[in-house]
Amino acid sequence: MPSFWKHVNKVLKEAEIIIEVLDARMVEDTRNFEIEKKIQTLGKKILYVFNKCDLVKDDKLKTIKGDLRPSVFISSKDKLGTTILKKKILEMSRGNAVTVGIVGYPNVGKSSLINALSGRGSAKTSSESGYTKGFQKIRVDAKILLLDTPGVLPRKEKDVAKHSKTGALSYGKIKDVEGVALELIEEEKKTILEFYKIKDSDDPEEVLEQIAFKFNKLSSGGKANLEVAARMLLKDWQTGKIKS
Repeated sequence: MPSFWKHVNKVLKEAEIIIEVLDARMVEDTRNFEIEKKIQTLGKKILYVFNKCDLVKDDKLKTIKGDLRPSVFISSKDKLGTTILKKKILEMSRGNAVTVGIVGYPNVGKSSLINALSGRGSAKTSSESGYTKGFQKIRVDAKILLLDTPGVLPRKEKDVAKHSKTGALSYGKIKDVEGVALELIEEEKKTILEFYKIKDSDDPEEVLEQIAFKFNKLSSGGKANLEVAARMLLKDWQTGKIKS
Protein backbone atom coordinates (compact mmCIF):
# COMPACT_ATOMS: atom_id res chain seq x y z
CA MET A 1 0.00 0.00 0.00
CA PRO A 2 2.74 2.58 0.76
CA SER A 3 4.11 2.25 -2.81
CA PHE A 4 0.58 2.77 -4.14
CA TRP A 5 0.32 6.01 -2.17
CA LYS A 6 3.64 7.16 -3.63
CA HIS A 7 2.12 6.87 -7.14
CA VAL A 8 -1.10 8.58 -6.08
CA ASN A 9 0.70 11.52 -4.45
CA LYS A 10 2.81 11.95 -7.60
CA VAL A 11 -0.34 12.10 -9.74
CA LEU A 12 -2.05 14.57 -7.41
CA LYS A 13 0.93 16.92 -7.71
CA GLU A 14 1.41 16.61 -11.50
CA ALA A 15 -2.24 16.76 -12.62
CA GLU A 16 -4.27 19.95 -12.94
CA ILE A 17 -7.63 18.19 -12.80
CA ILE A 18 -8.32 15.09 -10.70
CA ILE A 19 -11.07 12.67 -11.68
CA GLU A 20 -12.39 10.64 -8.77
CA VAL A 21 -14.07 7.57 -10.23
CA LEU A 22 -17.03 6.38 -8.14
CA ASP A 23 -19.23 3.29 -8.44
CA ALA A 24 -22.70 4.63 -9.31
CA ARG A 25 -24.25 1.80 -7.28
CA MET A 26 -22.34 2.78 -4.11
CA VAL A 27 -21.30 6.42 -4.37
CA GLU A 28 -20.62 7.21 -0.72
CA ASP A 29 -18.95 3.84 -0.12
CA THR A 30 -16.44 4.47 -2.92
CA ARG A 31 -15.55 8.06 -2.07
CA ASN A 32 -11.99 8.36 -0.80
CA PHE A 33 -12.25 11.30 1.60
CA GLU A 34 -8.52 11.19 2.33
CA ILE A 35 -7.70 11.80 -1.34
CA GLU A 36 -10.44 14.42 -1.64
CA LYS A 37 -8.85 16.33 1.27
CA LYS A 38 -5.44 16.13 -0.41
CA ILE A 39 -6.92 17.52 -3.64
CA GLN A 40 -8.49 20.40 -1.72
CA THR A 41 -5.24 21.13 0.13
CA LEU A 42 -3.29 21.20 -3.15
CA GLY A 43 -5.86 23.54 -4.68
CA LYS A 44 -6.56 21.21 -7.61
CA LYS A 45 -9.86 20.89 -9.48
CA ILE A 46 -11.88 17.72 -8.88
CA LEU A 47 -14.33 16.09 -11.27
CA TYR A 48 -16.56 13.32 -9.94
CA VAL A 49 -17.28 10.54 -12.43
CA PHE A 50 -20.06 8.09 -11.63
CA ASN A 51 -19.02 4.92 -13.45
CA LYS A 52 -21.08 1.75 -14.03
CA CYS A 53 -24.25 3.81 -14.53
CA ASP A 54 -25.47 0.94 -16.72
CA LEU A 55 -25.84 -1.07 -13.49
CA VAL A 56 -28.19 1.47 -11.90
CA LYS A 57 -31.88 1.84 -12.68
CA ASP A 58 -32.97 5.18 -14.18
CA ASP A 59 -35.06 6.29 -11.19
CA LYS A 60 -32.08 5.81 -8.86
CA LEU A 61 -29.67 7.66 -11.17
CA LYS A 62 -31.65 10.87 -10.66
CA THR A 63 -30.98 10.81 -6.92
CA ILE A 64 -27.30 9.96 -6.59
CA LYS A 65 -25.44 13.11 -7.67
CA GLY A 66 -26.25 15.04 -4.52
CA ASP A 67 -23.77 17.85 -3.89
CA LEU A 68 -20.95 16.21 -5.87
CA ARG A 69 -20.34 18.69 -8.65
CA PRO A 70 -19.03 19.01 -11.26
CA SER A 71 -19.89 15.43 -12.11
CA VAL A 72 -20.58 13.15 -15.09
CA PHE A 73 -22.38 9.82 -15.47
CA ILE A 74 -20.60 7.23 -17.61
CA SER A 75 -20.54 3.56 -18.44
CA SER A 76 -16.98 2.78 -19.51
CA LYS A 77 -18.11 -0.75 -20.37
CA ASP A 78 -20.70 0.52 -22.88
CA LYS A 79 -18.73 3.70 -23.72
CA LEU A 80 -21.65 5.88 -22.66
CA GLY A 81 -20.98 9.43 -21.53
CA THR A 82 -17.33 9.57 -22.63
CA THR A 83 -17.95 12.40 -25.12
CA ILE A 84 -19.67 14.42 -22.38
CA LEU A 85 -16.75 13.67 -20.08
CA LYS A 86 -14.20 14.94 -22.61
CA LYS A 87 -16.23 18.12 -23.06
CA LYS A 88 -16.40 18.63 -19.29
CA ILE A 89 -12.62 18.20 -18.94
CA LEU A 90 -11.97 20.80 -21.65
CA GLU A 91 -14.58 23.10 -20.13
CA MET A 92 -12.75 22.91 -16.79
CA SER A 93 -9.39 23.53 -18.51
CA ARG A 94 -10.90 26.40 -20.52
CA GLY A 95 -9.91 24.65 -23.73
CA ASN A 96 -6.23 24.45 -22.81
CA ALA A 97 -4.08 21.33 -22.89
CA VAL A 98 -4.46 19.60 -19.54
CA THR A 99 -3.08 16.72 -17.47
CA VAL A 100 -5.80 14.74 -15.72
CA GLY A 101 -5.21 12.36 -12.82
CA ILE A 102 -7.49 9.34 -12.35
CA VAL A 103 -8.02 8.15 -8.78
CA GLY A 104 -10.47 5.88 -6.98
CA TYR A 105 -11.03 2.72 -5.01
CA PRO A 106 -9.84 -0.61 -6.43
CA ASN A 107 -12.22 -2.05 -9.02
CA VAL A 108 -14.36 1.07 -9.62
CA GLY A 109 -13.36 0.97 -13.30
CA LYS A 110 -10.50 3.47 -13.65
CA SER A 111 -8.69 1.48 -16.34
CA SER A 112 -11.92 0.83 -18.25
CA LEU A 113 -12.64 4.55 -18.12
CA ILE A 114 -9.21 5.34 -19.58
CA ASN A 115 -9.70 2.82 -22.38
CA ALA A 116 -13.14 4.27 -23.17
CA LEU A 117 -11.69 7.79 -23.34
CA SER A 118 -8.63 6.88 -25.38
CA GLY A 119 -10.46 4.49 -27.68
CA ARG A 120 -7.83 1.79 -27.32
CA GLY A 121 -6.58 -0.75 -24.80
CA SER A 122 -4.04 1.57 -23.21
CA ALA A 123 -4.68 0.52 -19.62
CA LYS A 124 -4.97 -3.18 -18.83
CA THR A 125 -8.21 -4.12 -17.08
CA SER A 126 -9.52 -6.89 -14.88
CA SER A 127 -12.66 -7.45 -12.78
CA GLU A 128 -10.35 -8.38 -9.89
CA SER A 129 -9.15 -5.62 -7.59
CA GLY A 130 -5.54 -4.49 -7.48
CA TYR A 131 -4.80 -5.13 -11.16
CA THR A 132 -3.19 -1.77 -11.97
CA LYS A 133 0.21 -1.83 -10.27
CA GLY A 134 1.88 1.48 -11.05
CA PHE A 135 2.04 4.89 -12.67
CA GLN A 136 0.83 5.11 -16.30
CA LYS A 137 0.55 8.00 -18.77
CA ILE A 138 -2.05 7.75 -21.53
CA ARG A 139 -2.56 10.31 -24.29
CA VAL A 140 -6.27 10.73 -25.15
CA ASP A 141 -5.77 13.42 -27.79
CA ALA A 142 -3.69 16.55 -28.42
CA LYS A 143 -5.19 18.29 -25.40
CA ILE A 144 -5.83 15.60 -22.77
CA LEU A 145 -3.14 13.51 -21.04
CA LEU A 146 -4.28 11.02 -18.41
CA LEU A 147 -2.29 9.83 -15.41
CA ASP A 148 -3.54 6.50 -14.07
CA THR A 149 -3.01 5.21 -10.53
CA PRO A 150 -3.50 1.92 -8.69
CA GLY A 151 -6.69 1.79 -6.64
CA VAL A 152 -6.08 2.79 -3.04
CA LEU A 153 -8.14 2.69 0.13
CA PRO A 154 -7.98 5.28 2.91
CA ARG A 155 -5.05 4.31 5.16
CA LYS A 156 -7.15 3.74 8.29
CA GLU A 157 -10.12 2.07 6.63
CA LYS A 158 -10.45 -1.58 7.63
CA ASP A 159 -14.10 -2.23 6.71
CA VAL A 160 -13.92 -5.70 5.14
CA ALA A 161 -17.67 -5.86 4.42
CA LYS A 162 -17.59 -2.53 2.61
CA HIS A 163 -14.48 -3.47 0.61
CA SER A 164 -16.12 -6.74 -0.37
CA LYS A 165 -19.31 -5.07 -1.57
CA THR A 166 -17.46 -2.42 -3.57
CA GLY A 167 -15.13 -5.01 -5.11
CA ALA A 168 -12.03 -3.52 -3.51
CA LEU A 169 -11.59 -6.97 -1.96
CA SER A 170 -12.12 -9.69 -4.54
CA TYR A 171 -14.93 -12.22 -3.92
CA GLY A 172 -12.33 -15.00 -4.07
CA LYS A 173 -10.35 -13.57 -1.15
CA ILE A 174 -13.12 -12.84 1.36
CA LYS A 175 -12.87 -14.91 4.54
CA ASP A 176 -16.31 -14.22 6.09
CA VAL A 177 -18.07 -14.54 2.75
CA GLU A 178 -21.42 -15.50 4.30
CA GLY A 179 -21.46 -12.49 6.62
CA VAL A 180 -20.71 -10.11 3.76
CA ALA A 181 -23.34 -11.72 1.52
CA LEU A 182 -25.99 -11.46 4.24
CA GLU A 183 -25.20 -7.77 4.71
CA LEU A 184 -25.45 -7.20 0.95
CA ILE A 185 -28.82 -8.98 0.90
CA GLU A 186 -30.08 -6.68 3.68
CA GLU A 187 -29.01 -3.59 1.74
CA GLU A 188 -29.97 -4.69 -1.79
CA LYS A 189 -32.67 -7.27 -1.11
CA LYS A 190 -35.20 -6.15 -3.73
CA THR A 191 -32.54 -6.07 -6.45
CA ILE A 192 -31.22 -9.51 -5.49
CA LEU A 193 -34.70 -11.06 -5.34
CA GLU A 194 -35.48 -9.74 -8.81
CA PHE A 195 -32.17 -10.88 -10.28
CA TYR A 196 -32.37 -14.46 -8.96
CA LYS A 197 -36.21 -14.62 -9.25
CA ILE A 198 -36.71 -15.91 -5.73
CA LYS A 199 -39.31 -15.25 -3.02
CA ASP A 200 -39.08 -12.46 -0.45
CA SER A 201 -38.15 -13.19 3.15
CA ASP A 202 -37.41 -11.06 6.20
CA ASP A 203 -34.48 -13.38 6.99
CA PRO A 204 -31.40 -12.76 4.78
CA GLU A 205 -30.20 -16.29 5.50
CA GLU A 206 -33.40 -17.71 4.01
CA VAL A 207 -32.78 -15.63 0.88
CA LEU A 208 -29.25 -17.04 0.65
CA GLU A 209 -30.63 -20.56 1.15
CA GLN A 210 -33.07 -20.04 -1.72
CA ILE A 211 -30.16 -19.00 -3.96
CA ALA A 212 -28.22 -22.09 -2.91
CA PHE A 213 -31.10 -24.46 -3.67
CA LYS A 214 -32.04 -22.78 -6.95
CA PHE A 215 -28.50 -23.03 -8.31
CA ASN A 216 -27.75 -26.42 -6.80
CA LYS A 217 -25.08 -25.11 -4.40
CA LEU A 218 -25.45 -28.01 -1.97
CA SER A 219 -23.31 -29.83 0.55
CA SER A 220 -23.53 -33.48 1.56
CA GLY A 221 -27.02 -34.50 2.60
CA GLY A 222 -28.62 -32.05 0.20
CA LYS A 223 -28.26 -29.08 2.56
CA ALA A 224 -27.71 -25.56 1.25
CA ASN A 225 -24.02 -24.69 0.99
CA LEU A 226 -24.27 -21.07 2.11
CA GLU A 227 -20.57 -20.36 1.64
CA VAL A 228 -20.60 -21.37 -2.03
CA ALA A 229 -23.88 -19.54 -2.65
CA ALA A 230 -22.53 -16.44 -0.90
CA ARG A 231 -19.41 -16.41 -3.06
CA MET A 232 -21.52 -16.78 -6.21
CA LEU A 233 -23.70 -13.86 -5.09
CA LEU A 234 -20.69 -11.62 -4.44
CA LYS A 235 -19.12 -12.61 -7.75
CA ASP A 236 -22.33 -11.70 -9.60
CA TRP A 237 -22.42 -8.37 -7.73
CA GLN A 238 -18.76 -7.46 -8.21
CA THR A 239 -18.68 -8.36 -11.90
CA GLY A 240 -21.77 -6.27 -12.64
CA LYS A 241 -24.28 -8.99 -13.41
CA ILE A 242 -26.63 -7.64 -10.76
CA LYS A 243 -28.00 -4.16 -11.44
CA SER A 244 -28.79 -1.94 -8.48
